[in-house]
Amino acid sequence: MFKEFVMDNFFYLHPGYTTFNTIIFGLILGIIILGIIKIFDKINKDPLDLIYPLIPIILFGSTSRALVDNHIYPRIHLLATPGIYIFIGILTILLLIISIMIEKRANIQYSTVITIFGSITTIPNIILIIIHGINFGATLLELGLWIIISGIFVLLRNNIETLKNRGNLEVLSAHIFDATSTFVAMEFFGYYEQHVLPTFLINLSGTALIMYPLKIGVILLVLYIIDKEVNEETSNHMLKLAVYILGLAPGIRNFTTLILSFA
Repeated sequence: MFKEFVMDNFFYLHPGYTTFNTIIFGLILGIIILGIIKIFDKINKDPLDLIYPLIPIILFGSTSRALVDNHIYPRIHLLATPGIYIFIGILTILLLIISIMIEKRANIQYSTVITIFGSITTIPNIILIIIHGINFGATLLELGLWIIISGIFVLLRNNIETLKNRGNLEVLSAHIFDATSTFVAMEFFGYYEQHVLPTFLINLSGTALIMYPLKIGVILLVLYIIDKEVNEETSNHMLKLAVYILGLAPGIRNFTTLILSFA
């Protein structure tokens, strides 16, 4: 009975989330973030230094998940939720530790090591995506909307106090990308949302356009609270990095799934 409960709620292969496992996943993520903060304190590094170097490894994880959705990779626990997140999380932590060791011995900046490794691991996925075919219409629509909406906040950066702080614009832009991926997929290509709260709000409003004010409002509020209440720099920057990943990873996954499905 217990085994069935665990498999049905946490190690399932079908898409979708429940309120229960969403809360549990959130609690586990919180514990992991606390652990990673301790690691950064010990190695004396700034988590926000990885906001760009981590993009390739995020791309690897998200495109792998999208290739599963498009039946190019097999739907196995390692590549499905939550297995893919556990796998990429452990891989990233190990890569962080190894890259620090390489930096000390070979005098190669640890962020460079992470970028190179992430880029190499992503190459097979990119090749498979190109071979499978890309829907350029969907690609241009999503990237165009993302650039336009993010561009508005780039222009307003000096007028919005929260966006003046380091990393905040990148975090917001990542979530705008995620909101755009949901909006385009649902409004133009007939997809549905898997997460509990967005599904409720989309059904309530009748449009996936609600994702923009929802994401922008919530993320600006979260960033404001982090900057106001979390004074310790490593914790502050690690929380921002975590929020950034939580926007960029699903955004890339949704985007890749979309452009492959309609290629």
